[in-house]
Amino acid sequence: MASLLLSQTATKTSIIFLCFFLCFSNVVVALTKQQELDRITALPGQPPVGFSQFSGYVTVNEDHGRALFYWLTQSATNPDKKPLVLWLNGGPGCSSVAYGASEEIGPFRINKTGSSLYLNKYSWNKVANILFLESPAGVGFSYTNTSSDLKDSGDNRTANDALNFLIRWMSRFPQYKYRDFYISGESYAGHYVPQLANKIFDYNKGLSQPIINLKGFIVGNAVTDSKYDNIGTVAFWWSHAMISDKTYKNILNSCNFTSDKFSKKCDDIVDYAMNHEFGDIDQYSIYTPTCKVAQNSTLIRVKNTLIHRRFSGYDPCTENYAEKYYNRPDVQKALHANTTGIPYKWTACSEVLIKNWKDSEFSILPTYRKLMAAGLRIWVFSGDTDSVVPVTATRFSLSHLNLKIKTQWYPWYSGGQVGGWTEVYDGLTFATVRGAGHEVPLFQPRRAFILFQSFLAGKELPRS
Repeated sequence: MASLLLSQTATKTSIIFLCFFLCFSNVVVALTKQQELDRITALPGQPPVGFSQFSGYVTVNEDHGRALFYWLTQSATNPDKKPLVLWLNGGPGCSSVAYGASEEIGPFRINKTGSSLYLNKYSWNKVANILFLESPAGVGFSYTNTSSDLKDSGDNRTANDALNFLIRWMSRFPQYKYRDFYISGESYAGHYVPQLANKIFDYNKGLSQPIINLKGFIVGNAVTDSKYDNIGTVAFWWSHAMISDKTYKNILNSCNFTSDKFSKKCDDIVDYAMNHEFGDIDQYSIYTPTCKVAQNSTLIRVKNTLIHRRFSGYDPCTENYAEKYYNRPDVQKALHANTTGIPYKWTACSEVLIKNWKDSEFSILPTYRKLMAAGLRIWVFSGDTDSVVPVTATRFSLSHLNLKIKTQWYPWYSGGQVGGWTEVYDGLTFATVRGAGHEVPLFQPRRAFILFQSFLAGKELPRS
């Protein structure tokens, strides 16, 4: 009898184990062939993790051979129930792998030698599935077989290609169709993010059940309106003692911020300010040390937006670590990247794209008005030590939306300290992040994480 009971118990145990095995196997088998090809087993030097990763290419234009590179880091818990968030870096021409994934919101950080990775305690994939996209073609591992594409990129094509990417990517990953979807990014993604949201909104019109279930977007230190951004930027320089009273007055008197092109006199005054009055500072984070490795400075203008893109990074040198790591053949193989043999080195930013940007929308404010009327959740945040797209620029631009205040300006908190300040309007939430530079999650990772959590939850930032 005891032997029979033991046998029955063993049989039940075997059935339970078999059921568990088959259920687990179904999860694995449920991956399509292409998903399996895109699955990352592990990156070189990567610590063990409990979430899945995928990366690879999606062709967005067959005629020109344009293909965009993506990297998906699924949520660490319940990925099938968490929203999908697309992250875009700006430039225009800078990599979401170099910045967003590797020094801001991604699960890993790169060590100084570029030999291994370590975990980011405040990775955004703790609460969402994060999809990093290198966009447009020519950025990072994304490529085009038509060389002229590198010389005539612009806002409109970038948005169209990103929309095509999402449609085709969701065909590859149908489990994300109809999932709550958000777009996020920073800097020149202040153009990319609302413009892509606008394309999705128009694409979804007339569809009974849109596969791209866009719920909203969140952008940081975002290029918004050429006129108001520039006035606010010069005000930041003066109010933070970066330029003299004389230079401040000369810029205001000589620069026509309503024009698509600056005069030589305006150029000369701004060049003087940057080269003789700013000093050797990190313009993206004016109170932190600069990187002393390979400091190459280039002044670049995107239409009439003042941009000073320095091809070195944070830590203050983290960008250099990314360039070491992602140029390793074993890393590229693990990422399924550079499969066509791109004839140039992977770089954090493409100087060719930045210098040859063709169409740049003068103001994104009309797009904000349209998408607020559509009921999207929209948050805009600013690190308050950035002098490139500073908090004064964003506040001045948003003020011209003339929005009704729902919740008056108040300090929000993180870890018992003021994390920044916020005001909630009818249709939009604005927040500052105290002590953060241009890349908010790099300088204030905990505060940025709380900000992101609150955005996803649709809740106001904590008051205590």
